[in-house]
Formats: sequence, C-alpha cells, structure tokens
Amino acid sequence: MTTQPRILFVCLGNICRSPTAEGVARARASERGMDVHFDGAGTGGWHVGDAPYGPAIEAAAHRGVDLSTLRARQVSSQDFEAFDLIIAMDRNNASDLEPLRPPGNTTPVRLMTSFAQGLPADVPDPYYTRDFDGALDLVETAVDGLLDHLASQPE
Repeated sequence: MTTQPRILFVCLGNICRSPTAEGVARARASERGMDVHFDGAGTGGWHVGDAPYGPAIEAAAHRGVDLSTLRARQVSSQDFEAFDLIIAMDRNNASDLEPLRPPGNTTPVRLMTSFAQGLPADVPDPYYTRDFDGALDLVETAVDGLLDHLASQPE
C-alpha cells in the first residue's frame, strides 16, 4: 500500500474487544513489518478515558500483548472521515455505527470475524460472557486474516 492504512476497531464500551483487537493488530503488524495505524472506540461513552478492563489486559498479557496504555473513547461521525476501514466486533456494533455515518460517506464497516473463514459472525463480549481467552482466540484469528488482506492489496 502506498499510504498507511487507518483502521478503527469498534465494540460497545471500548474496554474489552476493541482494545484487544487494537493491541493484537499493532503487535502482529509490527512483527510483519507492516505500517498500519490502528485505533479503538466504543459505541457507548460509559468508559471514556478508562483503561481496558482488567481481565482483558491480563488475558492479552499472557499472550505477550500489552493493552495497559490504551484508553477508551467513544466513536464519532468524524471517525468515518479519519479512517479507511471501521471494523465492528459484532452486528449490533455495526448497526449502531450507521446513524453516525455522514451523508455520502463510503468508509466500509466490516465485522471483525469477516476476515477469517469458519468464525461466528460476532465476537462475544467477554465483559458479559467472562470468556476473555475465547474472545482473544477469535480476535487473533481475525487479525491475522485482516493483515493478510491488507498485505494482498496492490501497491
């Protein structure tokens, strides 16, 4: 790619799934020598300014990914202009994004799991399911597929 792609991961509160995806994507892109800008946001504003949820930080740390410096923010309509691709963690997040889309904006919104075959449509929210490792497994597989997709784009 000739320009640095800008990708935004979005979940509900930006304290579990989207920071996990952001952290994993940054680490894996760095390992591959890829220059990609990643960020995360939540559709809700309850946790703005907060660090990721402790169990999400711990699960990622056990796999060598540091989420501790990330802070939650709420997605805005400006994100549709600032990012080349917005990746929602589940179908509800994707639906919640559409009312924020500026008129005429064509920034793609895709589901996280759409980047790998055989995954469920949604990354379940581990804040509720308590399955942080399961969510991390899905995110890691999807991030690998996302990076493969980006690497295959023409220069």
